[in-house]
Amino acid sequence: MAEKSKILSKIGERLKQLRIDNNCGSYEKFAFDNDLSRATIYRIEAGKLDFRIETLIKILDAHNITLKDFFESIN
Repeated sequence: MAEKSKILSKIGERLKQLRIDNNCGSYEKFAFDNDLSRATIYRIEAGKLDFRIETLIKILDAHNITLKDFFESIN
C-alpha cells in the first residue's frame, strides 16, 4: 500500500507542476476551465485520490501532453 501512495503522490506532484508551468491558475480555475471537479483535482494533486485513467487522460489533454510523455517524466 505504501508503494501505491508514493506513486499517487508522484503523479499528483507532476500534475500540479504541469498546471503551474502552463500558467493554468489555481486548481479551482483549472478544474472549472476543463469541466472537472475542484475536489477531484485537489485530491489528485495532493496524492490522495485513486482516480480513473479517463480522468488522467482528460487532464493531460488539457495540457497537450501524452500519457507516454507524462509517465516518462515521472521517476
